[in-house]
Amino acid sequence: MDEDRRRGLVTQGAAYFSATLVALGVGLVLGGHEPWLRLGAADVAATVVVFAFSVRLSNSSLYDPYWSVAPPLLGMGWLALEGDAVTVRQALAFALIFLWGARLTYSFFRGWPGLSHEDWRYRDLREKTGRAYWLVSFLGIHFFPTVLTFGGTVAYFAAAGGPAELSAIDGAAAATTALGIWLETTADRQLRDYVQDGPDAGAILVTGLWAHCRHPNYLGELLFWWGIGLFAVAAGAPLVYALGGAAAITLLFVFISIPMIERRMSVRRPGWAEHAQRVPVLIPWRVGPLSRRRPGANG
Repeated sequence: MDEDRRRGLVTQGAAYFSATLVALGVGLVLGGHEPWLRLGAADVAATVVVFAFSVRLSNSSLYDPYWSVAPPLLGMGWLALEGDAVTVRQALAFALIFLWGARLTYSFFRGWPGLSHEDWRYRDLREKTGRAYWLVSFLGIHFFPTVLTFGGTVAYFAAAGGPAELSAIDGAAAATTALGIWLETTADRQLRDYVQDGPDAGAILVTGLWAHCRHPNYLGELLFWWGIGLFAVAAGAPLVYALGGAAAITLLFVFISIPMIERRMSVRRPGWAEHAQRVPVLIPWRVGPLSRRRPGANG
């Protein structure tokens, strides 16, 4: 392990350990309030701590693992604060959240080179916003994703109520969530393996799941959140709590994240426009002949 990666892991660990301690402190101070309020305040406090580390190190990518670290911790916090007997629905939903979070966090750190790396989107934003960058970074890169993941995790909180018996909706929830995790895992592995093979510059990945849609990893991520929302639907929760978070995350991906990637690919991949005419962006409803596509890697 090189020095930059080693130092980065230590720094990440310090940042997230500090954030966890502050979050626990906020949760204790707010004792007596509703569990969702205590967890929400603790989530925001932890985000502020991670943001402080981002500013100190001048690297907003320090926040990147938060997306997958926070929901399992919030789920654990909910179980601890509620104190009631855990239902099968809660246990199943939490197991899937934990599996998703552990897998995504491992995937991030597996390919993370260290503190010298910062996401290209943040670098572009830094150039565009100039002196206002850190305000934009806090609101758009740190706080906004925290709100979104908390909104998605609210569905897990809502799944704690309702009948203890499982229903067909629970089966659909488990299947959708598991499918999402499998899609994201498989797509990430296929992309990583292809990149390690050293594709030609400007090439496009068109094998495996990537032959059926241009962003199968994002499709898996969205299915995961909708699956968690369906657990809340099965518990009889109002739709705004059950599916509101998944809907907001979907809007983020469809109108912000995916368009940014698409614009980058159109510049970096000469055949991207032709590729986009044959392969759907997210939902694999049509696929052109594989023999006409250029081999390569996305990203």
